[in-house]
Amino acid sequence: MTTDIWTTPERQALRTAVEDYTRTEIAPRLPQWEDDGELPRDLHRQTAKAGFLAIGFPEEVGGDGGDLVDACIAAEAMLHAGGSSGLQASLFTHSISTPHIIDSGNADLIDRYVRPTLAGEMIGSLGVTEPGGGSDVANISTRAVRDGDHYVVNGAKTFITSGVRADFVTTAVRTGDAGHGGISLLVIDKDTPGFTVGRSLRKMGWHCSDTAELSFEDVRVPVENLVGEENAGFYYIAQQFVSERINLATQAHATAQRSLDLAAAYARERETFGKPLIARQVIRHKLVEMHSRTAAARALTHEVVERSLETDKSDPRLILDAVVAKNVAVACAEFVVSEAVQVFGGMGYMRESEIDRHYRDARILGIGGGATEVMKDLAAKLLGY
Repeated sequence: MTTDIWTTPERQALRTAVEDYTRTEIAPRLPQWEDDGELPRDLHRQTAKAGFLAIGFPEEVGGDGGDLVDACIAAEAMLHAGGSSGLQASLFTHSISTPHIIDSGNADLIDRYVRPTLAGEMIGSLGVTEPGGGSDVANISTRAVRDGDHYVVNGAKTFITSGVRADFVTTAVRTGDAGHGGISLLVIDKDTPGFTVGRSLRKMGWHCSDTAELSFEDVRVPVENLVGEENAGFYYIAQQFVSERINLATQAHATAQRSLDLAAAYARERETFGKPLIARQVIRHKLVEMHSRTAAARALTHEVVERSLETDKSDPRLILDAVVAKNVAVACAEFVVSEAVQVFGGMGYMRESEIDRHYRDARILGIGGGATEVMKDLAAKLLGY
């Protein structure tokens, strides 16, 4: 396929608009938000008003329209202009908390949760990971037992992005027997009695993205908050894996590009022994290698994005391609951010330098959305190895 779809006049305008918004409204305030440990709620409303919060979401459910190409362009532009993957994880948590609700077609849940979230009036998160579970989604233990018109939920979740600020959590619970066939999704309101945010977790990176431990003790959730069919939750979660992994691959190669740009600019400005750093062959060669890996990761990710527009998400080939793109882009980001810090030298180790943030933030990309090792094992199975 041609990549012309990435450079249409409309999409060039979108890229420019998001870059301008990021430079003026986000980048100057990001250090303070990192110190605060969370984003202000007003940023969600402001970004929605600017037309950038719900790109790629259908207009009929309150989104800004466009497709995955548009969403990836916006993500790239935000990172290229000084945003961060931690910022995106927090500001766009609805990209993992609302698609299951949208796909269910439940008009009531869409009106109560999706529309206000895409308007920036509510914040939603996705509750899957458990203290003893990690990537083993099929064996979650948080249980929901039907009691009349309610489910009674007991259990715990951890590492929940935006869990501190969230107004609701789209939560994976066990409603049936062991294994993937006994899992359902419930939308649970934060103010429901028995629902507790244990603490905000301190992390290596993603400092502006609040991350929570959640506990449920006899939490009564109305039956009408069931997403789709009972015991079909694992399928709904798995359906979104392709999009999530493509988003993470996009964050990874965009982080690499921003880190390369910062390193190249610093190499031109920084003088050592009477010459700018970029005059040293070893530095130039570093930059070339960083560029080469970034260009390859971006090309692969873009190819998978384009294929996803015309391929069912359950197609094994697309699942494989998304897995490979994520792993390649993550490896690229990890290499480039490390080399960028090396180019910066001591300044790269300082919290005041932007490259420090990208170095810390990049480390989670090979863990979230399926750890690199889990992705390799899945790829092996899909390839028949």
